[in-house]
Amino acid sequence: MTRTVKKLDLDPVTVRKARSLARKAGRPIVDLARQHTTVSVERAVLRLAGLAGADTEGIPWVNRLADTVRADVGLEHGLALPVWDALVRGEAEDLSVLAQKAATGSVTFRLPEGRDAVRARSAARKATAAGLKRVDARRRERDRLIKRHGDPEQRPWIYLIVATGDIYEDIPQAQAAAREGADIIAVIRSTGQSLLDYVPEGATREGFAGTYATQENFRLMRAALDETSRELGRYVRLTNYASGLCMPEIATLAGLERLDMMLNDSMYGILFRDINPIRTFVDQRFSRQVHARAGIIINTGEDNYLTTADAVEAAHTVTVSQLLNEYFAKEAGLEDWQLGLGHAFEINPDLPDSFRLELAHAMLARQLFPEAPLKWMPPTRHMTGDVFRGYLLDGFFNLVGAMTGQGILLVGMMTEAVVTPWISDRDLALQNVRYVMGAAGNLHEDFRPEPDGFIASRARQVLSESVELLEEIVDDGLLNAIGDGTFGLMKRPQDAGRGLDGVAKRSPEYYNPAIELLEEAPPPPSSSSLPRTPADVRAKGRRK
Repeated sequence: MTRTVKKLDLDPVTVRKARSLARKAGRPIVDLARQHTTVSVERAVLRLAGLAGADTEGIPWVNRLADTVRADVGLEHGLALPVWDALVRGEAEDLSVLAQKAATGSVTFRLPEGRDAVRARSAARKATAAGLKRVDARRRERDRLIKRHGDPEQRPWIYLIVATGDIYEDIPQAQAAAREGADIIAVIRSTGQSLLDYVPEGATREGFAGTYATQENFRLMRAALDETSRELGRYVRLTNYASGLCMPEIATLAGLERLDMMLNDSMYGILFRDINPIRTFVDQRFSRQVHARAGIIINTGEDNYLTTADAVEAAHTVTVSQLLNEYFAKEAGLEDWQLGLGHAFEINPDLPDSFRLELAHAMLARQLFPEAPLKWMPPTRHMTGDVFRGYLLDGFFNLVGAMTGQGILLVGMMTEAVVTPWISDRDLALQNVRYVMGAAGNLHEDFRPEPDGFIASRARQVLSESVELLEEIVDDGLLNAIGDGTFGLMKRPQDAGRGLDGVAKRSPEYYNPAIELLEEAPPPPSSSSLPRTPADVRAKGRRK
């Protein structure tokens, strides 16, 4: 594969130092994650083992079973041993019946010992392995469909959002968007779902500013886009959100239903949803292990920092977060082709040289992560409702994407932050993308900034500031940095936030068959690691 040409005079020693510091800053967080578990991690094990459905009140059976086991023996040992001990003892014929009995108080759980523990461990591992085999089968299915239908010939991939709140309205909108040129459909999640400590069940039609992330909604949209993929002769990818209090469970459901990308940022839930930092870091490590196994590309959320902090002054915090996200992702088993690291076009357009600054930041990200399909986000903060100005800003955003070889380009709307876009707005936005990419899609092959010019100097400055911040984080600790408001100006202390009561320090008897299986063997090989830039696509074509 052709590598991205290095167009900025970045000091390789400084780049290596930045990555080394990110590892040092992230390692204590990984150690912390290895020492704790959460209710959602444990419920994800039950979902992998096949437990689904909900009671008459809409509370999932995984929640009912987990709550009862926790009340009887605590969370610190994990759910696997008490649950499968009860099954081995004959308390119920399967997980579904056991959950129903647990909800009525007709079964009591214990932490097994000796031979009973060995038998429970074996049964739990077998049941969880069956779930991971289903995830593996869905990954192979994706590879077959990509081989059959083909991938988009151009880069970047065009990413478009649907957000009606009704899955049955989302589906025709998503299919229409794909026919108009979208390569990736993102189903925005209903407002507030990230704060629910359960995953709703079934197809939903009542979301607010988005549609609930449920297993059935995943299945319906995936099936619809498979139909459209056959129609168009190219594989259309599906995205949703593995974030919030149920991050591990949603990641698991995404693997089981063959989603292709998931929003999964290491700090987004902490900063913008006030979810406890420890809860988030434990959950994100497990969710990324599942994503690695499922062949899912993650999209990180650095663009959000620039909606609350100044995009020029805080540019280095985006780079620091990208480096941390890279470390956490690779530690969990993700490969370069799965790292949709985020950044955004959010500088105030009234600032002199704003376009040159945006270009410098985008080029820095592209060169620091040459093998990653970076996710480039459109302007939102400075969209005023003037649709003509907004349309022009989106065109400038698209042009930066063309000039810097981004991997995933989210389509900007001229009515962004004003109203939920009309379908006609999306059509105009896609026309904007098509024009810029058709007229200037290969401009990155020709564009070279002056080595000592404004753009290259600004990129080096941001990298230098990133190193300085990482040095401070290594000295003070990442959790303290988050508590001090380093990212996005949000102060989130480690001993507060939503979901803290769902965290437990692992006991010596802790057992989690999913983590054991995920860490025993690397993910299966995949053909999804495709060329990331237009130059790579053409180079591949010439080699055929």
